[in-house]
Amino acid sequence: MAKVELKQPIVQAIVDDITGAESVVLVDYRGLTVAQDTELRKQLREAGIIYKVCKNTMMKRAFEGTEFAALEEHLEGPSAIAISKDDATAPARILCKFAKDAKALELKGGVVEGTVYDVAGLTELAKIPSREELLSRLLGSMQSPITNFARVIKQIAEQGGEAAPAEESAEAAAEEAPAAEAAETPAE
Repeated sequence: MAKVELKQPIVQAIVDDITGAESVVLVDYRGLTVAQDTELRKQLREAGIIYKVCKNTMMKRAFEGTEFAALEEHLEGPSAIAISKDDATAPARILCKFAKDAKALELKGGVVEGTVYDVAGLTELAKIPSREELLSRLLGSMQSPITNFARVIKQIAEQGGEAAPAEESAEAAAEEAPAAEAAETPAE
């Protein structure tokens, strides 16, 4: 078998992984201990991120003609690829967080939703909370006024007798106002 025939399935596997991907991030993993690498892979797997160590030439061939072709300039030295099809910021968030503790892990660059980012850009993207966290914050802010309204209604109901006289005095004032207007009208 020719070398090209042996390499084609590997390239095709990478193409299959990046097809429909929201984001792809490249990292240099040199210097990670086995324990650190195992922990990183576990965290990425739990987040639904594909993480592979691939040859740069294989990734270059897989990236050709895709939005990830701009990553070609970052393919020097040993490279690992993190691919997410669901949460666009998850690879950057997890890898940046892990790189704080494991200084050997270096981000190289990435493409998130069609935009190419360098290390500084990926670091900024990592600060964006996950989709679930953003949705829970939105839900909390939507429920807050309803909760406050319910508390006010409950307090009024607990006071019971105090709210009723205020309503009665408002009704009495409304009844007296037309009578006062009728008395002023003949005087004109």
